[in-house]
Amino acid sequence: MQEPLFTNDTIVFGLLMLTLGFIFYTESIKTGFWPKFYKIVPGLFMAYMLPAVLTTTGLIAPEWETINEAGEITKESTSLYYMASRYLLPAALVLMTLSIDLKAVFNLGWKALVMFLTGTLGIVIGGPIAILLISLVSPETVGGAGPDAVWRGLSTLAGSWIGGGANQTAMLEIYQYNQSEYGKMVFVDIVVANIWMAVILIGIGRSKAIDRWLRADNSAIEALKDKVTSFSKSVTRNPTLTDIMIIVAIAFGTVSIAHIGANFLAPFFTDVVGGIESKTLRNTFTFLDSQFFWMISIATLIAILLSFTKAKNYEGAGASKYGSVFIYILVASIGMKIDLASIFDNPGLIAVGLIWMSIHAVLLIIVAKIIRAPYFFLAVGSQANVGGAASAPIVASAFHPSLATVGVLLAVFGYAIGTIAAIGCTILMRLAAVG
Repeated sequence: MQEPLFTNDTIVFGLLMLTLGFIFYTESIKTGFWPKFYKIVPGLFMAYMLPAVLTTTGLIAPEWETINEAGEITKESTSLYYMASRYLLPAALVLMTLSIDLKAVFNLGWKALVMFLTGTLGIVIGGPIAILLISLVSPETVGGAGPDAVWRGLSTLAGSWIGGGANQTAMLEIYQYNQSEYGKMVFVDIVVANIWMAVILIGIGRSKAIDRWLRADNSAIEALKDKVTSFSKSVTRNPTLTDIMIIVAIAFGTVSIAHIGANFLAPFFTDVVGGIESKTLRNTFTFLDSQFFWMISIATLIAILLSFTKAKNYEGAGASKYGSVFIYILVASIGMKIDLASIFDNPGLIAVGLIWMSIHAVLLIIVAKIIRAPYFFLAVGSQANVGGAASAPIVASAFHPSLATVGVLLAVFGYAIGTIAAIGCTILMRLAAVG
């Protein structure tokens, strides 16, 4: 990617915040064009899409190439997404989980897990079906031999879309795809996953209509939302400076503890997993050496424990609202990662990814219709697979801040089964490619 107009993180962060400010200001207008606009397009989608427009127009970029004084091409990147995902995301999860009623979360029932597993199955069967369909019109797109075989590269997408980055890396190691071509797969991952997330966010604005079409029973979700809302009203107060500072201390103190724990546990499990003789078994548990996995898990666990203490009363001082601020910053930093014009750069592989994701979506819709699952379960079940712990809480919290924990719990489950499910998908893709 070419060097953007603005490369300084301070300037880029300011532009993202101005974008978010514009969205919230226009969303607050009650007359004229804007109420009609936001009735169709959710504000969260705009928070995701406008930064993508800034990237597409060359004002900002997630990464770019420069030529140094020695004439060498070097890659540079912004650190905003890293900051948002490593600092603000766990802080948001803490603040949004403080007031959670864990028993009520479990009362959401089996449909959440069914929709998550349906999403996983959609990825497993979607890959080989996409290969078969594309091979009918463009066999060279899904061809290749040895380390260049496209099915090997697509195995990394399966790992990413069922688990996450650690599972994706595991698949690269297992199937030894040509690493010089790996960038193409990462590109497809980013483009297709972000397009699907955009569709999910648009659907949130129409969730009531979708639920009516699905004939869904969302009484358990509404009961949880009402319970949290009622609790919030019962403890609501005008926050003092002391309240705000304690909220910040709880949030980022927990983030600090989570990072300390992750820095210890990730290397420990790297040694443990590295000592497993079976290569397949070793790569199945590779997510355990991910610092991001442990950081999210520890932060969520601490937040759940705090929800049983008086710390939950800080919801009355606006804890979840501060968490929502952090989530929107994360959404903007994710949106910044996609260049809309680049969707047309590699049409063959993008087509494979889009067909693959479409099968995942169609299967989710069919099962949701059969079991009458709410759109919330469809959206979060999908993102817990495709987006992982970075985006599943975003989608869940768009329905209600208290629901962010549901997204995290499902995403963590995705890490656990990601590699095994991706291996199954790759076996099928190999058969489809060879057949």
